[in-house]
Amino acid sequence: MRDYRESLEKLRLYVEKENFKGYDPYDTLNSPLRFKLFGQLTAVLALQFQKRNPVNIRPLLGIKKEHNPKALGLFLYSYCKLQKLEPGKNYTAQINYLFTELQNNYTKGFNGYCWGYNFDWASSNKYIARYSPNIVVTAFVAKGIYEYYKLMQNKEALTILESIGDFILKDLPITEFEDGICFSYTTLGVDNCYNASLLAALVLAQLYELTQKESYKDFALKAVDFVISKQHADGHWNYSINEQGKERVQIDFHQGYVIDCIADVMYYTNTNIEKYKNAIAKGTAYYRVQQFFENGQSKWRLPKIYPVEIHNQSQGIITFCRTEQYANFAETVADYTVDNMQDKKGFFYYRKLKYFTHKIPYMRWSQAWMFTALTELTIAKKK
Repeated sequence: MRDYRESLEKLRLYVEKENFKGYDPYDTLNSPLRFKLFGQLTAVLALQFQKRNPVNIRPLLGIKKEHNPKALGLFLYSYCKLQKLEPGKNYTAQINYLFTELQNNYTKGFNGYCWGYNFDWASSNKYIARYSPNIVVTAFVAKGIYEYYKLMQNKEALTILESIGDFILKDLPITEFEDGICFSYTTLGVDNCYNASLLAALVLAQLYELTQKESYKDFALKAVDFVISKQHADGHWNYSINEQGKERVQIDFHQGYVIDCIADVMYYTNTNIEKYKNAIAKGTAYYRVQQFFENGQSKWRLPKIYPVEIHNQSQGIITFCRTEQYANFAETVADYTVDNMQDKKGFFYYRKLKYFTHKIPYMRWSQAWMFTALTELTIAKKK
């Protein structure tokens, strides 16, 4: 059987050499060229073009490599996991550095610690400023800080985690439904994004495990109930639902997010509910059969096959390695990814299209997620 530690070690050396800084598919608006001055549509077009451009012209646009809070949270999570797995090795310097960066660089002005992406983001109907907090970034940072607290027993980390709980419960809009509740993605308005709401639930479930405050558990389970009520008969989830009850159809790596979050909420709240287990089983079967080929190659967004997306690959490894039934397939996905998408320098490519490969080494989207995936797989193989 393949030892993935060699691939992980090559990746570790790369990200440490880069000091965990890098480019991002969505960082175009960090350019000193103020695209928005020419209208929001110009900003949207610039962002979308650059995301697809396989030639890295960011230095020409004045875009610098930066820390991305979500990437730092994923790296912190993984290094803490590796330290527990390999106590003979010493990752203390990396762990303390990542925690300190997150502790010192959060978004101010809210009821608790929170984080956002390190770039402006534009779409046809909204413009979100750099570091505007959202639950997805905040939750993955919280996962890292949770592992840091469990490893180091640092009381400051617990204080930050409880403060994140305040952000979730006081700053994020919460929509009540007949079947449960949904936490909004950002503080900027009401939306009902399934995976984002479950990430909020996961943070609250971890806080329940640490504090035994029943209110955390109650909120977490209500959020799970709502998302489970939106699972389709074949096992898949769409991305979100609007106020008129219309769903946004987008089936990709977020299927894995949803599966993992439901399982984690069950674990941290010590909950054994049959409908949760059934939802996970149906969702994972769909994920395996419909979203991956037998050789471990993921499909992009159903029904589209290309591009082969590194985030789809990494999430497949993470989700499948968590269960005995799919453990071997997690290795199949990892084999495909290492063989086809890891550069000899250690980093992973962004996308593999039908006739060429987009090789820009994005730190958050590609390296942080593959670092986490290979860490999880290494741990799973040790069990």
